[in-house]
Amino acid sequence: MFMTEFDPSSSGAIVPCWSCKGPIAPRALFCSTCGAVQPPGNTDHFTRLGLRRAYALDPAELDRQYFGFQRRLHPDRFATRTPRERALSQQQATALNEAYEALKDPLKRAAYLLRLAGRSVDIEQAATVTDPELLMEAMEMREALADAETAEDVAVLAAQAAAEVSLCETALGQAFATQDLDAAGTLVTRLKYLGKLAEEARSRKIRMMGPGV
Repeated sequence: MFMTEFDPSSSGAIVPCWSCKGPIAPRALFCSTCGAVQPPGNTDHFTRLGLRRAYALDPAELDRQYFGFQRRLHPDRFATRTPRERALSQQQATALNEAYEALKDPLKRAAYLLRLAGRSVDIEQAATVTDPELLMEAMEMREALADAETAEDVAVLAAQAAAEVSLCETALGQAFATQDLDAAGTLVTRLKYLGKLAEEARSRKIRMMGPGV
């Protein structure tokens, strides 16, 4: 079953500390018994950052969790530790970076949630659009951008694309909240193309109006 809320029990069983063998929660950075930094462990990005598993994340909460963990892993804190602890702290920092990068981007977050639910999705490679409605929308928006002759026209299209991106993200939140994964998959594809179009419109507007705009 796809989970939309963070469930501590989903993160795995208690494991022993590599240093003192004391009990460690799977996503713990440090052993509560001896204070040794722990390996990152095999857990999902939401659990790693202490967040509920949902598409609708509070960006401020995401930042707060991430930077709070990263401060505890600052290299200065491990300057006098053993080589193993320094290496483990770097592994933890790398795992946190990967989790943060995946969750802060709405498209990557949606694709990651689908993968957690067992749905294959590729947002990196260009894919053939098979949905007739989405294909028509993409063609019409690209034609409008190609036909735009003034910077003002391009600015209007850029604003429209940005608004559609925002609406698509809202719809994705609703789809994941109701566990409608088919709709979420379609919306991920739409968000990918809308994002590309919005970026192309912004780039063209800058070229036409100048970088100071």
